[in-house]
Amino acid sequence: MTKLSVNVNKIATLRNSRGGNVPNLLKVATDIEDFGAQGITIHPRPDQRHIRYQDAYDLKEIVRTEYNIEGNPIPEFMDLVLAIKPTQVTLVPDSVETLTSNAGWDTITHQTYLSEMIQEFKLNGIRTSVFIDTDLSLIEAAAKTGADRIELYTEAFATEFGKGNKKAVVPYTKAAILAHELGLGINAGHDLSLDNIAFFKESIPYLAEVSIGHALISESLYLGLENVVNMYLHRLK
Repeated sequence: MTKLSVNVNKIATLRNSRGGNVPNLLKVATDIEDFGAQGITIHPRPDQRHIRYQDAYDLKEIVRTEYNIEGNPIPEFMDLVLAIKPTQVTLVPDSVETLTSNAGWDTITHQTYLSEMIQEFKLNGIRTSVFIDTDLSLIEAAAKTGADRIELYTEAFATEFGKGNKKAVVPYTKAAILAHELGLGINAGHDLSLDNIAFFKESIPYLAEVSIGHALISESLYLGLENVVNMYLHRLK
């Protein structure tokens, strides 16, 4: 079964919009695990507009499943991850002003840089994943960085699938097959939803984990958080 890691950034956004501690991020993360999710993901940004760096430390104390921290490995992020030692770090090349992740790494241009960062994380016992597009040359270069996994950036698939174009999944299938042949684990995330997750799961061999936040929390407004978590788990079997 592909593991479901729930990104709780949107819970932090809602909390921050009013100040105080409602909704309680730690309680929601605990509940999500109780509902069956196999991981919690956060993506702190330098301006701390949703997840705060203190949240990252606080979640370390209560997450019982896998803990995944995403972000651009700037010095502050490096220090945070090395101090917390989550299960997994996912390296994402987003700039400070980026609203949400919108591109994968150019693992050819940044191979040396990524290799240095990844070596540091792995020396500290942290599984590493690289956020990436489906270009096969970039997958090959990702394997040379020493990363344990890649995370396929799935916005293009989700957009095209919403238009009825199921063939949009083909590059992801090919990327997953190559990654597996190169010894990389396969994660995926961005704009995956209840509408497209079952088809994506069926089409992607060796899919270890999906990280889903925005869609899952939005769907929960109508269907309830516990129901939605279990609906994803059912589709991922």
